[in-house]
Amino acid sequence: YLPLSLTVNTALYVSTLSAGYICLLMAGLWMSRLLKNNLLDDVFNLENESFMQETRLIENEYSVNLPTRFFYKKKWNKGWINIVNPFRASIVLGTPGSGKSYAIVNSYIKQQIAKGFAIYVYDYKFDDLSVIAYNTMLDNMDKYKVKPKFYVINFDNPRKSNRCNPINPAFMTDIADAYESAYTIMLNLNRTWIQKQGDFFVESPIILLAAIIWYMKIYQNGKYCTFPHAIEFLNRKYADIFPILTSYPALENYLSPFMDAWEGNAQEQLQGQIASAKIPLSRMISPQLYWLMTGDDFTL
Repeated sequence: YLPLSLTVNTALYVSTLSAGYICLLMAGLWMSRLLKNNLLDDVFNLENESFMQETRLIENEYSVNLPTRFFYKKKWNKGWINIVNPFRASIVLGTPGSGKSYAIVNSYIKQQIAKGFAIYVYDYKFDDLSVIAYNTMLDNMDKYKVKPKFYVINFDNPRKSNRCNPINPAFMTDIADAYESAYTIMLNLNRTWIQKQGDFFVESPIILLAAIIWYMKIYQNGKYCTFPHAIEFLNRKYADIFPILTSYPALENYLSPFMDAWEGNAQEQLQGQIASAKIPLSRMISPQLYWLMTGDDFTL
């Protein structure tokens, strides 16, 4: 017995009685749920892990729409994955053989070509994706205002390849363009150089290759301005290369570090500079690559 007034005791009695009654009702409710539901109906908890997904087809002039099939409320439903803004980029992740190409990549290729987009396809298992792209282009040829063309670059099988000159002289207006081409080539051949930009033995081969590319551009109006010609020219003796290159005023100052080393009898330094350019480019010497990169079936 609490030494409280009658009013307080009455209020406490009513509140505790009400709380107990509510708890009793809740307990009965939970017990009825346990008795009515057979827990073995969903052993793997599939029902609780499923959820409602998008079932509307939302299209626009750019969209890619992927059909889906999902389990919800004890039945299979059809839905859509709507990529309404593909310009924001998409990434597809999956283990080998999981169906990335079949489920997503193939649909991207077909729908984007059908909507008039130009497609650059890296066909790792040539010619799986190439056949899909080519047939889709033919099926939609009547929809294009400007008739598209289809080209293939295949270094493994030149018989199924077109030819393309990556240093086409028509797209170089000054030596800065030649430097950009050399920079792109050398850093792609030597990925570790990306972290060493500005180093002496990184910039030297880039400058040397840029000078050779620009020389190929201005010699006989770019008749020999191709990647294979640049490699072959670089692999001549430097005693033959430098007098030719420095005979052009545009290249004389550009190659001054090499000329200073040559005239100062710093042979080890000069050999190191030239070898830094020769070694990575020598990996590109092959008849197939030379043939592919000396033609102009199309431009990049």
